[in-house]
Formats: sequence, structure tokens, C-alpha cells
Amino acid sequence: MNYTPGRMMAYVCLALSMSMVGAYVALTKPLAAALPVFLLAWLRFGIGAVAMIRWLKKPGTEAPLTPRTRLLVFLESFLGNFLFTICMISGVSMTSAVSAGVIMSVIPAAVALMSWIFLRERIGLRVWMAVACGALGIGLLSLAKNPHAPGLDSAAEHQAWLGNLLVFAAVLCEASYAVIGKKLTAVLSPKRISSIINLWGLILMTPMGFYTALHFDFGAVHKGIWLLLLFYALAASVWSVWLWMTGLKSIPASRAGVFTVMLPVSTALVGVLALGEQLTMIQLAAFAVALAGMLLVTVPGKSSANASGSAH
Repeated sequence: MNYTPGRMMAYVCLALSMSMVGAYVALTKPLAAALPVFLLAWLRFGIGAVAMIRWLKKPGTEAPLTPRTRLLVFLESFLGNFLFTICMISGVSMTSAVSAGVIMSVIPAAVALMSWIFLRERIGLRVWMAVACGALGIGLLSLAKNPHAPGLDSAAEHQAWLGNLLVFAAVLCEASYAVIGKKLTAVLSPKRISSIINLWGLILMTPMGFYTALHFDFGAVHKGIWLLLLFYALAASVWSVWLWMTGLKSIPASRAGVFTVMLPVSTALVGVLALGEQLTMIQLAAFAVALAGMLLVTVPGKSSANASGSAH
């Protein structure tokens, strides 16, 4: 395989995208504490719609949207934006960060499996090894966060079980987002995909968001929360989506899925750097294992070449 600058840039875009997603997932904790979930999501999509209004215009070189493409765009937004946002924010608020991190570690495996089923991409040994490294690394990282968690009563255990289920639903949404996105990049530009799926997210969230806004005291929200909301909206709706779709244009979805290990890794890093959490040797080892998985995918090799040839 020729290790071209274009392919390297695609890897950088994918890694940056998932790192940004992980960062804003962590930063939704103070946002969710200050704003209701539906209002938070509605404001996110609204800010994104304003930021990307010029991206909605169809380029002259782009073919009109077919009914199948319109359906894929809707599913991309419904699963990857609407449901992912609700499930992740709600799930993380109901379960422990340890459990959420462990569950998120299966995203690469889910993406690889869905790519094999729906895109007919061949999954090479190195990709499966990378998936295993990512799951092992993030699993270690998450388990190392709080090894002496106090016992939970039955009500708290039930809530944690529901939270874990919601986080797993978010994992499936993220995997679907990666696979459907690969299909869309063959017919639409990254900017058009980003703007259209955000607009659908705004439409889907408006009824619940508007109702919540009518009963919410906006004056009670600290100014710093609004600045954090602005960053969250731009990162979630604009930057991370554009980076992901740009990387997907030249990378098989199964291989791109391995870069989702950066999501829980960056979430943990934000916890350490911004929230003052301790970073232990076990956590450092977990980072090394997860990043080794990405090297298995990105470093040139025969199996890499075979995997890249399966892209459509």
C-alpha cells in the first residue's frame, strides 16, 4: 500500500473527529446539570444550523438527491445525531463513568461487524487485532478509574442497568453512523452531509426542545454555561461531523471504526486535564494498548492493503 499524504490526512481527520466527540461527551456533564437534555440537544442543533446555513446549498456538480439517498441522510441524522445524543447524555447521567467507558470500548467492533454485514467490506486480521486492542485498552482504562466503587442499593442498581442499556444503544447508533456515512460520502460532500443531517436533527428535536424551553428559566443559567454550549454545538454539529465525513471518503468504514477508540480515550483525558482526575500507571498502559490498535490499522502492511481494497 502506498502511504500517501491523502490517506495520512484522512487518518488525522478521523482521529481528530473522535477525539472531539470524546471531549464534548465529557463536557456535557456540566451542561446537562444546567440544562434539560432535550433543550440542550435542541440548542445544539439550532446553533449548528445557523453555522452551516451556507453548506446546505447544492453544488452545481452534485447530482440531485435520490429517494434512497434521502432515506440514508434521514437515518444518519436519526441514529447518529438524534438518538445518539439522547441515549448518551441520558445514559451517562444514570450509570457510572466506569461502566459507560467499558461499553463504549465495543464501538470499533460494532463498526467492523456492521461494515462486514452491510458494506461487504472484508475484515483483515490486523483490523480485528486493532479492535481487540481498543476494547482491551479502554476496558482497562475504565476499570482503573474507580476500582473501589461503593455498593449500590436496588433502586440505584436498576437505574445503572437502564443507563448501561442506553449507553449501549448509543454505541449501536455510533456504529450505524459510521457505516451509513460511508455510503453517503460516495454521493455527497462532507459539508452537505454535515448540514443536512444537522437540519434533520433540529427538526426532530424541535417539538420536545420547544416545549422544554417554554417551562425553563433561562435567567438562572450562568454565562459560562452559554460559552460551553457554543463550543459543544460547534464541535458536535459542525467540526467533528465534517472531519469524520472527510476521513471516510478515502478510508473503509471498518478501518475508520477503529479510530472510535479515541472517543473514550479523549473523554478520560478531559477528565484528567480539565476535571483534575488522577492518571495512574494502569491508565497509561490502557492508553498505550488502545493506541497500539490504531497503529495496527494505519501502518502499511499487506493486510492493510487488502482491507483498503474493499472500500466502495
